[in-house]
Amino acid sequence: MANFNTHLTGAFAVSAVLSLTVYKAGLVNDSGFLICTALGTVGGLLPDLDSDHSTPVKFGFNIASLIVAFALVMHWRSQLSLVSLIVLWFIGYGVMRYLVLKWFKKVTVHRGVIHSVPYMAILGLLLTCLSYYGFKNDVVISWFYGLFLFLGALVHLTLDEMYSVNLSGMTLKRSAGTAMKFYQHKDNWRYGIIYALLILLLFAAPPFAPFWQTVANPKPWSQLKVGVLPDIIEDFLQGSEVI
Repeated sequence: MANFNTHLTGAFAVSAVLSLTVYKAGLVNDSGFLICTALGTVGGLLPDLDSDHSTPVKFGFNIASLIVAFALVMHWRSQLSLVSLIVLWFIGYGVMRYLVLKWFKKVTVHRGVIHSVPYMAILGLLLTCLSYYGFKNDVVISWFYGLFLFLGALVHLTLDEMYSVNLSGMTLKRSAGTAMKFYQHKDNWRYGIIYALLILLLFAAPPFAPFWQTVANPKPWSQLKVGVLPDIIEDFLQGSEVI
């Protein structure tokens, strides 16, 4: 399968090109362009969260532990003393960094249900809902955020499948089919829960129609015809047509 650097580079390249495209079309603003690129890159690392020794899981739990620790301190800052807040910070960080991480490694198996298309779709929908309902963002940008996260995850799964092909002998490795998957019989009850949650999130998600109407509108995309190539190349091509 592809390594960390390959996943990071691949997800960033695809996300950056697509986010720049929708930015050039005027569908997202400056901050939306940067956030979509970042979310797509992060999405490219998410499927490996079920790997006990992967860089994403270590990095992810370090960040999550810090966020939880600071969130606890901010919540209790007016009720507790300075010493108590310091103790609370270390307890919050330690529980997340060691106990929760240990439990997470115990209940997850590499290339299990986390390393699947429906699970990544759930994460994308959760982000869409969080952006729209939690942060009160516009419905269009909220869908962009969720879809870019999902897109980055698909890049990861696609790269893993590509690396499962032995190009020299044109044969499949044992890992073939374990990345881009929608179901595994051995995890049938887990996938039952995943698909049930996916259906619930589809009903709970913000309306998709405004997003689709925006994306399907040809007017923004017409802007891409202007300034696609440098002026010197466009002038050369126009001169060639005249000749």
